[in-house]
Amino acid sequence: MPAKSTMPDTLTTPPAADATAAAIRHQTIVVLDFGAQYSMLIARRIRELNIFCELLPWDTPRERIEAMDLHGIILSGGPNSVYEPDAPQAPAWVFDSGAPVLGICYGMQLFAYQLGGHVAPGAEREYGPASVTRTLDSPLLAGLPNDFDVWMSHGDRIETLPPGFQSIARSGNSPVAVMADVERGYYGLQFHPEVVHTPRGKEILRNFAITVCRCDGSWTAGNFIDETVDAIRAQVGAGKVICGLSGGVDSAVAAALVHRAIGDQLTCIFVDNGLLRAGEAEEVVEAFTRNMKMHLVHIEAEEEFLAALAEVTNPETKRVRIGNTFVRLFEREARRIEDARFLCQGTVYPDVIESASAGRGSAKIKTHHNVGGLPPDMKMELVEPLRLLFKDEVRRIGEALGLPEEMVWRHPFPGPGLAIRVMGDVTRERLDMLRGADLIVMQEVRNAGLYRDLWQSFAVLTDTKTVGVMGDFRTYGYAVAIRAVVADDAMTADWARLPHELLGRMSNRIVNEVHGINRVVYDITSKPPGTIEWE
Repeated sequence: MPAKSTMPDTLTTPPAADATAAAIRHQTIVVLDFGAQYSMLIARRIRELNIFCELLPWDTPRERIEAMDLHGIILSGGPNSVYEPDAPQAPAWVFDSGAPVLGICYGMQLFAYQLGGHVAPGAEREYGPASVTRTLDSPLLAGLPNDFDVWMSHGDRIETLPPGFQSIARSGNSPVAVMADVERGYYGLQFHPEVVHTPRGKEILRNFAITVCRCDGSWTAGNFIDETVDAIRAQVGAGKVICGLSGGVDSAVAAALVHRAIGDQLTCIFVDNGLLRAGEAEEVVEAFTRNMKMHLVHIEAEEEFLAALAEVTNPETKRVRIGNTFVRLFEREARRIEDARFLCQGTVYPDVIESASAGRGSAKIKTHHNVGGLPPDMKMELVEPLRLLFKDEVRRIGEALGLPEEMVWRHPFPGPGLAIRVMGDVTRERLDMLRGADLIVMQEVRNAGLYRDLWQSFAVLTDTKTVGVMGDFRTYGYAVAIRAVVADDAMTADWARLPHELLGRMSNRIVNEVHGINRVVYDITSKPPGTIEWE
């Protein structure tokens, strides 16, 4: 797993973000987002090279960039055609910054359109796998074979190159699959190097970042910790912070970072909402009081959360009610802590992206309770040290901070807990039923030695009841779905090809050991089109 990072908010800027951004003076590559589905992956691939990278909106003002040690710019893909009247354009500062620029798909077409070339609809659209043939040598394609496979996704193509550019590779439908102005460090790719379907894509991005942009790959987990600690101290000062612990790795790492920065100014509040996995509440209390020596307040609030969820079946309503109840309990406890003005959350980047509004170029998929479910009258200022980190980056930070392995590598768990894995009504009886099934899934995955190979594995209690036969009796019980996925960062995920024997053991144990369940199914939906969670 790569050791890298990044931090300040680029989408919605809480007070913490400015302080953090001001502390960063590392070699930086900026990805300007024009609304591509995989813009996040571009930033991720650059970070995998230990190079600091930020994903920013395409219309980011120059002043925001001038605070950086800018070494390169990447223009992402996008859903528009560059010649449409309202299509977003690259800001003028991009081409007079003096930094190398890489355009990907729509970004490449912006080069041609804005620098004097011509872009037009292609006679044939090109989506999916394609083969590219290199026609000229260049630093960008150094080390690649003459023919290599790529992933295309475009309907337009470049008919006339802008002055100073050459075509250095072609495909069957694109005479300009890669173009370059080597002298200025300008390059364009018609395909997507960031996706796994372009096998040599990482090499291309490495050539751009290290050879063309001359980055040295010195951005590490240690850098992140040191600078984030400084930023937290600058934001908080002598104030006090409370941190909500959920039992997951995100809140644990966020708490550890804040604790390193301000020590006893931090009070961790563990709201035991009754929506956790089997044995999880006890594990959280033990880990944070014994292992990490933090001041922990344990609030047992199952009754309050169940009351808030009574007869609620809409997933969004569940999330918002859980978020509101969570924050209200925090505010009630905070009144007992003098000068507690800050709330630390383990928000990570996929949370931010999936909760973004369409106005930022990303469709809102769902509200995460630690992003979009906070009430507008909340009196506390947010501290979100992980807001621009992917999950694997969070884990690397956790390891560097010395957190227990079982905590760092625990499978991701949603903020709203089991409430969004119980379809329909959330009751104590149905939660206990799900806990029993989920525990069996986890035990069998661990026994098979597959826990670290999977991104997530869990059970979902559906609201579907089916007829079954147990012994000589007819049953009418719930169907449980098993969900197991593999992923790099949860922005995309594929269903795990678990051995049939393993699935059989899970099914047999669940039906025999958990009263009220008489059928087990396996979810074979990837993300997209599905999400990892069912709600």
